[in-house]
Amino acid sequence: MRSVPLSTLLSCFVFWGCGSDPAPPPAAPAGGTEAPVAQPTATASQEVKPESIANQSQINISDEILRACGITESDAFFAFDSANVREQDTRVLKQLADCFSTGPLRGRQMRLVGHADPRGEPEYNLTLGGRRADNVKSFIAQQGLAAEQMSTTSRGEMDATGTDEASWARDRRVDVVLGD
Repeated sequence: MRSVPLSTLLSCFVFWGCGSDPAPPPAAPAGGTEAPVAQPTATASQEVKPESIANQSQINISDEILRACGITESDAFFAFDSANVREQDTRVLKQLADCFSTGPLRGRQMRLVGHADPRGEPEYNLTLGGRRADNVKSFIAQQGLAAEQMSTTSRGEMDATGTDEASWARDRRVDVVLGD
């Protein structure tokens, strides 16, 4: 029997092991890399229509003030990332100014508390809530109520409970309450 040198044998194994192409890596998955999150399905009675979001009140006036001022509804709404008071909000804010300057709550203090939805950084939301309260205060002051009779503060996203556009819209508000 003839012996094969060890070096020849090793060369054959190396050549044989390197002779084939490596298997290609598995294909990357299409789409995002995160697992999909199940979304609850709304029933017909739970669906929120976009037009109803825009009509919801987002200047939240305390019941005590509503009764004293004779206000039955308010239609103020803040859009996402906005502190602007809309044109249709002016009627309710004018009623508040009249009630606190010459009406049943004359001489009482009004406290305006701004809020934001949870999207965005906490510091930004705190500032945005403050801007909302300040803009409402400025508008009411333009309607005749002394600025000294109003105070503003912000809770930012601290009281936010929303999880979708309809509930985030309720988080973007200014609460109007009687001051001390």
